[in-house]
Amino acid sequence: MRDTKESRLLLVLLIAIAFALITVDIRGGRNSPVDGARQAAAAVFGPIENGMSTVVDPVGNAVSAVRNSGERHDRLTRLEKENAALKAKLGSDDRNRSRLNQLDRMLNIAAEGQYGIKGAQVIAIGSAQGFSWTITIDVGYNDGIKRDMTVLNGDGLVGRVTTVGPDASTVLLANDPDFTVGTRMEGSDELGFASGQGDRPLRVELLNGKAEVKKGDRLVTFGSQNDRPFVPGVPVGTVTGVDPSNGGLTRTLYVTPFVSFTKLDIVGVVVQAPKKDPRDEVLPAKPRPTPTPTVTVTVTPSASAGTGANTASDSGTDAGTAQATDATATNDQQR
Repeated sequence: MRDTKESRLLLVLLIAIAFALITVDIRGGRNSPVDGARQAAAAVFGPIENGMSTVVDPVGNAVSAVRNSGERHDRLTRLEKENAALKAKLGSDDRNRSRLNQLDRMLNIAAEGQYGIKGAQVIAIGSAQGFSWTITIDVGYNDGIKRDMTVLNGDGLVGRVTTVGPDASTVLLANDPDFTVGTRMEGSDELGFASGQGDRPLRVELLNGKAEVKKGDRLVTFGSQNDRPFVPGVPVGTVTGVDPSNGGLTRTLYVTPFVSFTKLDIVGVVVQAPKKDPRDEVLPAKPRPTPTPTVTVTVTPSASAGTGANTASDSGTDAGTAQATDATATNDQQR
């Protein structure tokens, strides 16, 4: 349509009519005179509007999904990072609790045995090929560590220091075949020598071939001259096997160590020996035996049993009476 005076006048007229209809519709409320026209228009244009909406809405949803996908991805990434950090923190807390527990038990042994120790952490483990069992700890001669010092942890004897560097040392573990330590039996004080056998129990040769030994007996270190390489009283292990005595000069025992050599973390190097031999004081307390409950059964006679007894008694009485009557009758006949 061309922009002429007539077209402008028509536009103004249409706008005026539209405002007039709106005013009449608002004032009419539910009884609006244009309500019929509105319903007719809805009937005509409603299906068209729905069709357009069906076409347009998926596109709009897709656009919205693309727009929000970045936000969801960022949120998911943030949650994954927070979850990973939480898991790391929980793992760290568990590890710290375990290490604190190990340290606490080791300090208890040091206090009971009056050992002066230097705490250390295992930072490497040697190859077990060829039965070579060693670990590396993070202390050396800068920390006062010397060769042939005793190494222990919260369970007992770990080994002895063999090589010392400025800030690290090598420890030969007690289960190594080249390891030997003097031992003393708990209670009986029988002496012997324990040797490592790799992942098998320690082999102990008692000096007394007739010594009375049983499973469950425990051993501690006997100690060395000048307390090197071993200080006395460190728990070694528990007897789990005894070879029969054949009248020899020695007797062979098999001892399971208190220390688990595959789970070493916190250890202590004894830098000061005790002033006196602690003997068996460092050994853990023996578990108390569980008492066996005693069951007492009491038999109560039943009413029927009592009745039976009474019946038997009555029968006996009747029989006695009958015998007395027969005896009287016989005497009368004899007379």
